[in-house]
Amino acid sequence: MATEHTPSRNEEEYFARLDAELRKELRAKADAERAAQQAAERNKCPRDGTALVARETHHVVIDECPTCGGMWLDKGELAILAAGESEKSGFVGNLLNIFK
Repeated sequence: MATEHTPSRNEEEYFARLDAELRKELRAKADAERAAQQAAERNKCPRDGTALVARETHHVVIDECPTCGGMWLDKGELAILAAGESEKSGFVGNLLNIFK
């Protein structure tokens, strides 16, 4: 004698909730892995592909390549450096004058 089992509404809701939670965890894990991979790709020298080393100067993080010596600033960081120095003197001031 076989007993037919029909899931109750509570069982269906329980397993649907478990499935949704599992999908949410997998999505979060995949997003975190993708963000880490993108960060690793972003922090490479555009010239030679070496991992950039971040160093802080005057409250600005400068990304520097240990191989070729190239330096990269994020958007707005040059203006922050310039605010700390006079536009007519110093390295940053001279650099800003080049772009004017």
